[in-house]
Amino acid sequence: MRFILPVGLIATTLAIAPVRFDREKVFRVKPQDEKQANIIKDLAKTNELDFWYPDAIHYVAANMTVDFRVSEKESQSIQSALDQNKMHYEILIHDLQEEIEKQFDVKDIPGRHSYAKYNNWEKIVAWTEKMVAKHPEMVSRIKIGSTVEDNPLYVLKIGKEDKRRKSVFMDCGIHAREWVSPAFCQWFVYQATKTYGKNKIMTKLLDQMNFYVLPVFNVDGYIWSWTKNRMWRKNRSKNQNSKCIGTDLNRNFNALWNSFPDTNNPCKETYRGPAPESEKETKAVTDFIRSHLKSIKVYITFHSYSQMLLFPYGYTSKLPPNHKDLAKVAKITTDVLSTQYETRYIYGPIQSTIYPVSGSSVDWAYDLGIKYTFAFELRDKGKFGFLLPESQIKPTCKETMLAVKFIAKYVLKHTS
Repeated sequence: MRFILPVGLIATTLAIAPVRFDREKVFRVKPQDEKQANIIKDLAKTNELDFWYPDAIHYVAANMTVDFRVSEKESQSIQSALDQNKMHYEILIHDLQEEIEKQFDVKDIPGRHSYAKYNNWEKIVAWTEKMVAKHPEMVSRIKIGSTVEDNPLYVLKIGKEDKRRKSVFMDCGIHAREWVSPAFCQWFVYQATKTYGKNKIMTKLLDQMNFYVLPVFNVDGYIWSWTKNRMWRKNRSKNQNSKCIGTDLNRNFNALWNSFPDTNNPCKETYRGPAPESEKETKAVTDFIRSHLKSIKVYITFHSYSQMLLFPYGYTSKLPPNHKDLAKVAKITTDVLSTQYETRYIYGPIQSTIYPVSGSSVDWAYDLGIKYTFAFELRDKGKFGFLLPESQIKPTCKETMLAVKFIAKYVLKHTS
């Protein structure tokens, strides 16, 4: 007797096969003038372009480096359009699927949590338990909420019990495909606990401050990027009257939330959501920060890629009152970061350094009253983009650790 699967089951099984990116390309174009910038915008209207940098079409401008992914089918016509218009371009990635597979270039050590590898959500949850068990006097795990798909949002608190202490809030993985970001949050917790009592600066910081670390902000999206679509960015919430899934959590904060009309399309990567803090993930984080506002002196969020250290504002070209201080801290931080491997970062306000952004966590935290808010765009500058090989995790984390320690040390000394 033949076994017949119900049609519905076949459909769902087929529907959820992981997306493959065979022979997809990533182009880098530098439009020389407005006319060339408009050519890219026109190409985006007729082709499926996934913008890696900047993260949406409307930011494309003259003299800006523009990175985008394109399917095998469309790459030919894109190439001839660029050639025809005598535009300067290079192909950063010739076969995206190949690069995805080449990311995992560090050997796994069975039975051990590897900080030099990308870890899926399951491994990260197990790791949070392990950190608490290993350092019960120093690490505690707080469930600050849950996601649309009912996954827990965990914050690890590192430091002693004392309400008067200053604290730092850090989050990683707000955009699902930026895998090196959660890798850094894990590394930070590991190094902080391991070097306490050995490293002078770390010991001083943990004696006087608490660190709240959210290793993965966008848990559902992160899981999806591991299981179904490596290039996924948004969360996984359903949108009313649209087949398109997900909100860009870094456009969902109440910081001039609706000021850019281009963020109101649910099918776009930068969709801001139906209202500020509409997303369970955003709400959990904002509630937690608001309830700890007295102690939080620093907010740092980690993204990739492009090697930048950014601070407010993104939604306006107006500079914040303590701009000089923020610029000074950012300058020294990028200098400190470069001492390890000579990795060069640029720094500045979000709007003039990358592009205008509304609804971002950095602007929201600053306007809430946290006077030191920063966003790191980690390695690299585009050779691998979101697909940074595992062999670069450790060096990325080591140099970023120096940077974060400097910011914390500065704020500890300069805030009341």
